[in-house]
Amino acid sequence: MDINTQKKLVASTSIFSNAIIIVLKFIAGLVSGSISIISEAIHSFSDFLASVLTFFAVSRSSEPADKDHPFGHGKYEDMSGFIEGFLIILASIYIIYEASKKLIFGYHAELDSEICIFVMAFAVVANILVSKSLFIVAKKSKSVSLYADAEHLRTDVFSSLGVLIGLIVIKFTGLTILDPIIAIIVAGIIFKAGYSITKETLNNLLDGSISKGEINEITKILDTFTNIKGYKDLKARNIGPMVKVELTVLFDNDMKIFDCHKICDEIEQKISSKIGNVSMIIHSEPVNKKTTISQ
Repeated sequence: MDINTQKKLVASTSIFSNAIIIVLKFIAGLVSGSISIISEAIHSFSDFLASVLTFFAVSRSSEPADKDHPFGHGKYEDMSGFIEGFLIILASIYIIYEASKKLIFGYHAELDSEICIFVMAFAVVANILVSKSLFIVAKKSKSVSLYADAEHLRTDVFSSLGVLIGLIVIKFTGLTILDPIIAIIVAGIIFKAGYSITKETLNNLLDGSISKGEINEITKILDTFTNIKGYKDLKARNIGPMVKVELTVLFDNDMKIFDCHKICDEIEQKISSKIGNVSMIIHSEPVNKKTTISQ
């Protein structure tokens, strides 16, 4: 199975599992009257929207470059990831609003916690399995949107687990005030994840540089080439699952074009094997042998 098919398959699985979990959580929340379960249902609904966006993004980003998009469609994944992060933040703000009302104006509901415990346990197991699959394929394909969706589901695992533990405590202690408190804690986890995803994808959309660690990996590779005089103007950015690298490599001014081209191919091959899905533009610049070039 090729990587694009794998991406579409795990994205489809995420949509299907989120749809089931949403229905179960809303039913459990309405039946039990639990604000923490309702907050989890809202969280899962944002997961569902994110999964739909992810499926659209990976479908579009896998398309080859064309006349209208000569640099490819990779930014669809960055756009999807940004929207996902924004949805997560909105969901967290709404949950905090609803839970705060319960705390301020009083909360004396009798919770039917048994159905909630069953639903949350199912959600934890299902999201662990789906998020693990998403992380595996995201790592293989360097897909920003799949990674965002996996991160989204992982926060759902922790928040669902927190709600599950809280419901068990409520069942044995009768402290229903814990319900809105748990909802606010869940919202904090959700907000942090949404902020992280939004920050990363916005950096990609604005052509921000790749991480310093990745830049260092590239310079280490370049430093191994003793048959070049140096390099300069190194720039690298993420475009969806691809890393776009541009740099100028300095050669002796009497070196043949064929040899320069061969070395450039070797540079690209080594960087691609280390970084992953890389597209490179290398400008060859001649320099005098007597000139000292600082790297």
